[in-house]
Amino acid sequence: MVILRSKELRDLSLDELQNKLNELHAEYDTLIGKGSVSGVDNPGKIKETRRTIARVLTIINEEKQKQGE
Repeated sequence: MVILRSKELRDLSLDELQNKLNELHAEYDTLIGKGSVSGVDNPGKIKETRRTIARVLTIINEEKQKQGE
């Protein structure tokens, strides 16, 4: 999956962000599973996927706070 930047993520709706989050979690789970069995081809991808998950969660929380005001 392509790593998404904050600017790109802010253009998405909450439903689209939730779908991206689900995709990222699935990808992260497969990366972690592969790493425990045979080692990871690109360990930087795990770190970048974790950071992207954090970006998505941050933007989701910001949007929820905006709606609550």
